Amino acid sequence: MPLFNNQIHWRKIGTTVVVELFVLLALGFAVVRYVEWSSDAAQAEFMSATKSSASDLNHLPVSSAPIQPVKDPTCRRER
Repeated sequence: MPLFNNQIHWRKIGTTVVVELFVLLALGFAVVRYVEWSSDAAQAEFMSATKSSASDLNHLPVSSAPIQPVKDPTCRRER
């Protein structure tokens, strides 16, 4: 077959284009599914972490200073 053949093999070109499109669609679908799966897994991990920290009272901050009432000069007690 000569280097510069005037015949164009349209059927081979069409088959190649269809195969490339199929591969690109399959790859795109796989990427979208992976991102959805990864997002669901991350959200589930986050939710389980927030539930355990919110329900665990040992993780609440404890203040060492005693609580004192606020002294408001505008507030007067009636006697």
